Amino acid sequence: MRKLAALLGLALIAGCQAADPLSGVNDPHHPWWDLRFSAPYYMTGWVEMGAVVDINNRFFPHLGAGGIGIEVFQNDDIEDARGWSDTGGNGSFVTGADLPKRVFVRWQSSVEPQTYQGWIEIPEEARQLMRHSIARRCAEDPEEPASWHPSMTLGLAPGGIVQVWVWDECLRRVAFNRAQVGIEPLGPDLGKSNGHYFQQTKDSKQYVERFGIPYGSW
Repeated sequence: MRKLAALLGLALIAGCQAADPLSGVNDPHHPWWDLRFSAPYYMTGWVEMGAVVDINNRFFPHLGAGGIGIEVFQNDDIEDARGWSDTGGNGSFVTGADLPKRVFVRWQSSVEPQTYQGWIEIPEEARQLMRHSIARRCAEDPEEPASWHPSMTLGLAPGGIVQVWVWDECLRRVAFNRAQVGIEPLGPDLGKSNGHYFQQTKDSKQYVERFGIPYGSW
């Protein structure tokens, strides 16, 4: 009787998928989600630390250090640093974590220079989209499997501006929270680098000398 019930259950799932060609429930998935950090073009910096508290109130520190905001300056009249670029950024999987409740980031903005840090609350709507991104295939390309894993990107800009995006089932960014975090009073590397910041690139210097830092555009 139990075997019959199990077979009926499998048949029901198969029938539901046949009736719903966009279902991605049975597509292959990575067990964890991806956290990335990015910056506007030429607004170079260094992420010292990321951390996550998940929806089960578990803490996951030491995530996603690396450079952000690097681009080759073309010496033209386009102010590429205004607004947000569409780059994916640097990051890593948050291994063992459920979806995020809040995210912490501390980074150096080498173009100012300044060090910022703070917590960003993640709304339930963002988590819903993260779930949806792997449960559904993209309607524009229904033959392709659903996304392999949920992804979140934090955009980090001069002035301590943080923008949160989640990637949908068609790999498009959807904006959620925007926040302004505070200054880390100890400076870069919590005061352990004698005030030395991540080096601003030559291209970044040339861009800032020509156009300045576009505060207010992020």
